[in-house]
Amino acid sequence: MTVKLTDPEKRLCNLLQGGVPISARPFADLAQSLDSDEETLLREVRRLKEAGIIRRIGPAVNARALGRVSTLVTAHVPQEDVRAVAGAVNALEGVSHNYLRKHHYNLWFTLQADSAGEIDYTLANLSAQFGTDFHNLPVERTFKLAVRFDLEGEGRADRKDEAKVPGDKVVELSEKQKHILSKLPGDLDVTAKPFDFLCESGFDEREVVATIGSLISTGVIRRIAAVLDYRKLGFTANVMFCCAVDGDKVVTAGENLARFAVVSHCYQRRTFEGWPYSLYAMMHARSMGEIQRVVDEFLEAEAIDSYELLPTEAELKKQPVRQNLP
Repeated sequence: MTVKLTDPEKRLCNLLQGGVPISARPFADLAQSLDSDEETLLREVRRLKEAGIIRRIGPAVNARALGRVSTLVTAHVPQEDVRAVAGAVNALEGVSHNYLRKHHYNLWFTLQADSAGEIDYTLANLSAQFGTDFHNLPVERTFKLAVRFDLEGEGRADRKDEAKVPGDKVVELSEKQKHILSKLPGDLDVTAKPFDFLCESGFDEREVVATIGSLISTGVIRRIAAVLDYRKLGFTANVMFCCAVDGDKVVTAGENLARFAVVSHCYQRRTFEGWPYSLYAMMHARSMGEIQRVVDEFLEAEAIDSYELLPTEAELKKQPVRQNLP
């Protein structure tokens, strides 16, 4: 069921997706930009969380900056085995997202680990346990990573925007940065001073704020922001698009695909036998018709004729991975 938001609620959700201010009283700063006051804003944010519109407000961590590796994994799982396989996959600490999609390859999940070898070992164990191949599709190039839903704009789904790409440089963290990062929860309490609990470790307020700011400026944390339940906001069409692109054309095609506002993620990935698709995009829109128009425009512009659309059938897991720092 789609929830109707007021214009002020839409604006608030848009701002929260962009990131909360990194300060001792971020909601007071945010309220000022909305011509409101801290108490009123806190009450409104809590209400949106209770209604399930805001799933959480927390850090978007760039695992690559921490030296971690991640991949997308797919497998064909018979319907009668989905529950058991999904349970085993969801129990893995490195899995943040797991979806059932409408395709022969119906199980798709993301997996983080400390090394590529650890990922291979985990997938080999899953394959042995369930008697099916788990195919590893690591990223070869990132074109976009920007999960935001424009609740104020009423423009076409095929409009273009700027593609956001996180850095992949490994950052050497100080002990203070490691401590603060390890203590940041996936979902902050909606209070006047949500970072205040970090002062219990012996840091003062200014140190905490400055350290979080340094984690963002170095690219370890992309932002501390709201994650919305987009389905409740009318974005009910959710599809993974993948297509086969000749090697010398994939960069241009990926950059062009990433510019569509309907695209939240866009990657070049490794292929496997029987699966020639190297370019991937996650697309979210209010209808499948909107997504199909974007796909048709892109396919025609890039002269691509081999592709797949994999609609989401069920969300099996969606939660941030806790980073275990040395």
